[in-house]
Amino acid sequence: MSKRVVHIAGDKYMNAKAAAQIVEALDDLEAIALKDIVDRNRPYDGQPWTSNGDRGRTLVEGVTVRDVRDCFILALFDSNPYSEQPAQTLDDLDLENMDLEAISQNLSCWLERYMGIFPNLPDSLRGQDAE
Repeated sequence: MSKRVVHIAGDKYMNAKAAAQIVEALDDLEAIALKDIVDRNRPYDGQPWTSNGDRGRTLVEGVTVRDVRDCFILALFDSNPYSEQPAQTLDDLDLENMDLEAISQNLSCWLERYMGIFPNLPDSLRGQDAE
């Protein structure tokens, strides 16, 4: 992979820190590929409150296939870009302009709601802001 260069206006220390965070985030997004997600044994090495961290280790229990479908549809509605007229049906959704990562995150949250464990945070983060 080629080395990324990111330029940000501001003081040198903040530039370096912000640039490193942006590059890390971009690298994480690039890593999400079919070849990566089919490995069910990959580590849960993300931040604890994310699907790639401790939160992602939670087994999905107590939901039906229809519940999963409903959670996916609810995630689509939650991820629909803002408009003056909110979507009322699936046909109203602006699928072309949706953020795929938002759909993924919203799906996880809806599944946790259906399982009765939302917000699903590790004990070490309960009562703290998950930044």
